[in-house]
Amino acid sequence: MFRGLIRKKQQITEEECLEILSKETRGVLSVNGDCGYPYGMPMNHFYNPEDGCIYFHCSKIGHRLDSLRESDKVSFCVYEHGYRKEGEWALNTRSVIIFGRIEVIDDINQVVNITTKLCYKFTQDEKYIQKEIQTGAKATLLLKLIPEHMCGKRVEES
Repeated sequence: MFRGLIRKKQQITEEECLEILSKETRGVLSVNGDCGYPYGMPMNHFYNPEDGCIYFHCSKIGHRLDSLRESDKVSFCVYEHGYRKEGEWALNTRSVIIFGRIEVIDDINQVVNITTKLCYKFTQDEKYIQKEIQTGAKATLLLKLIPEHMCGKRVEES
């Protein structure tokens, strides 16, 4: 059902894909938007190794949620900042694309648990994290991306 990479030599392992998902803080979540147009938005994410799912936090209203009510199928792309070899202009980076389905979670205990873990990707400031949870958790939903297909590749521009 899902296409494989054309340039097989550039494919990275599942372990590398999971490393990127764990390490990087942002990606682009794409949904089936209005009038058949794709709608992609930058999102913070948390990869949960316990269940293999990717979590996002979001508001309880908006374009993204309206689109997900129509179709739960999404794609999510994450890529590293990359690096340049000394004296070269070319950017070297790895990226991951996941296809899957979104489940909306409104259970406050799960919202608090996952958004706390997400916060730790950005800061270890307990006071800040607790304040964010107390002020925002009740107005927050979780989006749980259940992967159906994942692929990653290495790009060496030249």
